[in-house]
Amino acid sequence: MNLSGTRSTMGARLLALALALLLVLSACQGANRGADESPREVTIAMGFIPNVQFTPMYVALERGYFEAEGLKVTLDYGMETDLLQRLATNDLQFAIGSGDQVVLARANGLPVRYVLNWYRRFPVCVVSLAEKGITEPAQLAGKTVGTPALSGASYIGWLAFLDEVGLSSANIDLQVIGYTQTASLAEKRVDAAICYALNEPVQMAAAGYQLNVFYLDRYTQLVSNGLITNDETIEKQPELVEKAVRAFLRGLQDTIAEPEAAFAIARKAIPEMDEPTAKLQRAVLDEAINFWRSDPLGASDPAAWAESAALLKELGLIANEVKPGDLYTNRFIK
Repeated sequence: MNLSGTRSTMGARLLALALALLLVLSACQGANRGADESPREVTIAMGFIPNVQFTPMYVALERGYFEAEGLKVTLDYGMETDLLQRLATNDLQFAIGSGDQVVLARANGLPVRYVLNWYRRFPVCVVSLAEKGITEPAQLAGKTVGTPALSGASYIGWLAFLDEVGLSSANIDLQVIGYTQTASLAEKRVDAAICYALNEPVQMAAAGYQLNVFYLDRYTQLVSNGLITNDETIEKQPELVEKAVRAFLRGLQDTIAEPEAAFAIARKAIPEMDEPTAKLQRAVLDEAINFWRSDPLGASDPAAWAESAALLKELGLIANEVKPGDLYTNRFIK
């Protein structure tokens, strides 16, 4: 009888049994931990109504990227200026907003900070019908230009454009037309209009209009939309910021890589989108992706922040000097 062989076999069986019990216990402990750790509820304020331009956020939610980070996210739609005030008081931890608004807020003492760059290009442009013959910025002199308002990103973009191309506002008849740029251009009530690059130019081109468009990002580097939080959240809950940034970036990456699948997810998030509207909004998403692409995704360009702060100071929109390094951080972009 081979006792050594028997002992060896028994030892192997006991070892296998012990390992199996260890795995079961570990699984039970993991399940208990998962049951005890409820998802962290987080609100992300969007600054606008549900829209196809928020597709990366919808993709991140639909595919469980926030959930995988232990976050239960609610999207809250509201006006951007109010959102930054809520961020400053830590009533909110996150909001989507533009870089120029961060500069304005910080200059007024609001401790908000940009943690993820979403739009690499500033989506403001000046649009005219091709028949107007406005092919160079200088040809806007003496013309009537429509603007949605005398505030906000569109107006700041317009002032930056004038500054960069050397035009004087005194030589242009600027009229507030609300959000009627398409109708105002089509009906020739204005010679040109300040537009959102992902909206009016796409709509009018789809309707067959021939256009001339001056895209602001070809003239200046104003920082556009991204994810904003506040200094307190960064200091006391950096892991929360890192999780939110990581989840959103996954949604952004997927949208750029798979726009058709991403658009299907966006349609579910915007149930009022009918078939005729969907065709146009699909074109909007394609154009939006052109404004989102960057390498690496999510990282802020220090030079763009320096230019944004300097330009707003030069235009008299802020009275105090703002250090560009106080406006953003790239520490959460991995």
